[in-house]
Amino acid sequence: MSKKKRRDIPHFKTPIIETHCHLDYLDQADLEITLAKSRQVGIERIITIAVSAGNLESVMKLATSSANIWGTQGIHPHEAESYTPEVDAIIRRNAGHAKILAVGEIGLDYYYDHADRAVQRSVFEQQLQTAIELDLPVVIHTREADDDTRDILKNCSTSLNRKGVIHSFTSSLALAEFCLAEGFMLGFNGITTFNSADNVRQVVAATPMTQLLLETDAPYLTPVPYRGRPNAPYYLPFIAETLAAIKEVDIEELLQQAYYNSLDVFFSGLKETQATTPAAPG
Repeated sequence: MSKKKRRDIPHFKTPIIETHCHLDYLDQADLEITLAKSRQVGIERIITIAVSAGNLESVMKLATSSANIWGTQGIHPHEAESYTPEVDAIIRRNAGHAKILAVGEIGLDYYYDHADRAVQRSVFEQQLQTAIELDLPVVIHTREADDDTRDILKNCSTSLNRKGVIHSFTSSLALAEFCLAEGFMLGFNGITTFNSADNVRQVVAATPMTQLLLETDAPYLTPVPYRGRPNAPYYLPFIAETLAAIKEVDIEELLQQAYYNSLDVFFSGLKETQATTPAAPG
């Protein structure tokens, strides 16, 4: 019996910015295929995210290898115990490059607890201070750590001029409301397409259009209808369709607003804007 053909990836008029993925997890051949397929479905810019001392330089290399790739610098909470003054110096040095857009992925993860919680909190606070001093936005990971995330952000949010995004948001509606009130964006990915993710869709519904971002977190969290395969930026159109349906708006309206939100958070400091920039929403 032949397998049912999956739906083709749609290509919309408005370009899309991939705000969170991990391109350094691909080998060179897979990377070239991924970039080509992403361009074919309208993915205009890709932000690849640093997570550890071991991939700060690989992300830097990727970000400087292509006109359409940018990066971040930071230490994930899983790797918090590897954070040292030497690592901080690398983050600060690399963050001065024009292709590095944010400090991240930083935050707290009490689900896996790969690092001591006190160390996670300290490293999170130190990297927030780095972002404040460098005037960069942050890319925040938080899982099963709502109270401490809120308390730490409450202490520094007013000094964090560029704010940033709580990526792959799966936390409580209460934390979402706090972060939105503080001026952060919320990043949504393929989880929004999962049958079990009603809680995330509730947060999407409560999030203003002006404060949502599109992401994949590739190679993880592949959206329906390609769940089960490695994720990639070229699956972003499916995530956009899901968010548009939840928000009950036209897909192009959703995409235009998400595009401008991405520019506001990550690209506001850049002088050039590509000619493909769509008309401003509203």
